[in-house]
Amino acid sequence: MSEQASRHVQVLRMQPGETVRLFPGHADAGNQEFTARILHMGRRSVSLQVEAMEIVNRELPRAIHLAVGMPSNDRMDWLVEKATELGAASITPLITERTVLRLQGERAEKKRQHWQAIAIAACEQCGRNTVPEIHPLTGLSDYLRTPPGRQDSPALHQVPLPGSNARDKLLLGFSPGSIDVRQWFSEAAAVPDTVHVLSGPEGGLSVQEEHVAAAYGFSSITLGPRVLRAETAPLHALAAITLRI
Repeated sequence: MSEQASRHVQVLRMQPGETVRLFPGHADAGNQEFTARILHMGRRSVSLQVEAMEIVNRELPRAIHLAVGMPSNDRMDWLVEKATELGAASITPLITERTVLRLQGERAEKKRQHWQAIAIAACEQCGRNTVPEIHPLTGLSDYLRTPPGRQDSPALHQVPLPGSNARDKLLLGFSPGSIDVRQWFSEAAAVPDTVHVLSGPEGGLSVQEEHVAAAYGFSSITLGPRVLRAETAPLHALAAITLRI
């Protein structure tokens, strides 16, 4: 057991003889969970004996991928934690025109690893056994060309048809013509198997960025008359979609 996982067991004040639940965490594992008995508690490690394995699916019936313009300070940490608890399939941190936090190279990768660790800890806390992937920090234009979770050809995705806004790509904002999220759900015959939710940083996406996203097929959705924080809006959308499916 890793040092981080061992620390989690110690914080819970568990003792030798008690059982814990283990999970590989990646999607290829197929929702595997293992029952293991604690044999020994050390200062930095815990020895276990695996006793049984079963399949337990706690994932949403639809894959919801979040792409968010990074909020400043530690708000992204909070967003990753809560999005994991709510069932997001993946999270892509974006650099947009109004992004305050701009990272590159090694600093960007260290931040991604930090957010991935937060997602793992959130899964351990809430009982989820598939950890959402935190994708590398990317620019908005690169994300629009090939958002994570798309199975079709990137080349086809780069040439959207006029007026081809789809139910599987949602842009959160206040642009004219935005559809209220409640209306979107009432009109949608069914939620697609995969949904991409695009949300901006503080101040939202620029008008030009919203136009580009619309050209790539994103439907503009509003979450109501109140202005939500950059870390709140995608969680609101995630919760709303979860209620619909």
